[in-house]
Amino acid sequence: MTNETIFVDKAIIPQHLNFNNFAIAWTKGNFAVYFFNSAIYTVCVVLGIVLIASLAAFAFSRLKFPGKDIIFYMFVAAMMIPLPGSFVALFVLMNKLHLTNTRFGYILCMINVGLSMSILLLKTFFDKMPRELEDAARIDGCGKISIWWHVALPLARPAIAVIVIFNSLSVWNEYILATLLLGDSQLMPLQRGLMVFQGANSTDYPVLMAGLTMAAIPIIVVYLCMQKHIVKGLSSGSVVG
Repeated sequence: MTNETIFVDKAIIPQHLNFNNFAIAWTKGNFAVYFFNSAIYTVCVVLGIVLIASLAAFAFSRLKFPGKDIIFYMFVAAMMIPLPGSFVALFVLMNKLHLTNTRFGYILCMINVGLSMSILLLKTFFDKMPRELEDAARIDGCGKISIWWHVALPLARPAIAVIVIFNSLSVWNEYILATLLLGDSQLMPLQRGLMVFQGANSTDYPVLMAGLTMAAIPIIVVYLCMQKHIVKGLSSGSVVG
C-alpha cells in the first residue's frame, strides 16, 4: 500500500499493489549493508555457540574433573540473568579489551548470551547417549574428540536444530546490545535499518512493513529447513537414531 491508502483501504488484499515499497526499504534503509552485517553476525554466533556448547556439554556429560557440577550449575544459573542486566558488565569488559565498536566484540557477546541454554539442552542429549556407542568408538581407536565429532554430534542433531533456530532468531532480531557496543552505523545489524522509517513525529508504515517482511524471510527459511527436528529436539530429550 501507499501512505495515502494504508488507513483507508480495509481490504485484506489491497486494490492497488505497490511493490515499490520493497525497493525503497532496501535503498533508503541501507539494507544491503545491514543485511550483510546481520548475516555475518548470525552465522558466526550460531557456529560459535554450537561448537563451544557442544564441547562443553560433552565434557560435563562424559568427563570427570574437579568442580564439574559447580561450573555446570553456574552456567544454568546464568539463564536467570536477563540480557539488559549484563549490559554494564559486558560494556566494561569489551571496553577494557578494546573490542567495542568491532564485529568480533559483538559476536563474542552474543555467543555468551546463547551458551547457557545451549549447554543445558545438549547435555541432556549426551547424558542419554548409550555408553555402548562410546565404548565401540573407543575400540575402533577414537579418542574423546573423535567420539564427540563422529558419535555425539550426529545423535544430537535435533537439539542442535533447536539451538540453531533459537539463537538465529535471537541474533537476527537483536538491536539494543548492538546499539550499546557498535558506534559505527556500517557495523549495525539489520534492525538498525528499520529505525530509519520510524521518526519522532511520523512513521512510514508501508515501507516499514516491507522492511519487516524482508527481515523476517531469512528466519522463516531457516525454520522451514529445520522444522522436522524442532519437535524432536524440544520434546524427546533422548537419543534419536
